[in-house]
Amino acid sequence: MSIGALISLAFTALIIENVILTQFLGICPFLGVSKKRSSALGMGMAVVAVIVISSIITYVLYHGVLAPLEIEYMRTIVFILVIAALVQMVELVVKKISPALYKALGIYLPLITTNCAVLGVAIININKEFNFIQMLVYSTFVSLGFLLVIYLFSMLREKIDSAPVPKAFKGTPIALIVAAILAMIFSRFGGLI
Repeated sequence: MSIGALISLAFTALIIENVILTQFLGICPFLGVSKKRSSALGMGMAVVAVIVISSIITYVLYHGVLAPLEIEYMRTIVFILVIAALVQMVELVVKKISPALYKALGIYLPLITTNCAVLGVAIININKEFNFIQMLVYSTFVSLGFLLVIYLFSMLREKIDSAPVPKAFKGTPIALIVAAILAMIFSRFGGLI
């Protein structure tokens, strides 16, 4: 695969097929942790680490164990176990390195285990039959797309909290409207590639 094709794959994963705004995966932490920039950045970085590491491990397990033994049907269970173990490790690291961030993320940090974006990316890597380099590029940039969108959304939500929003739209309703507008903006990049 050429460098141009890898750049195209990276841009597609980051912007055009953004995991939150076009695939609608990872909505729970997107809405739950995006009220402050610091917690959104922390969650985004944790998700980047979990997606990239879990994609590498699940790719190797699938091609090295499940496919040769012809037990591909076990992939979802195996992938979930890998993701759960990685999230536990990330949780321990965040708790040790930044107790304030650990407290700010609260319940959402262990919920990365059930974040469908993490499992979705692992399955997409297999379904699209990526080679190792393509899988690495896709996983890295799709997770960076998650980080980008959750951080942009947190900046918008901080501004909206201080804006004169009608009472009926305060909180989640205005957040969903802003998310929809953000999705429309990102969808317009589809014609670039």
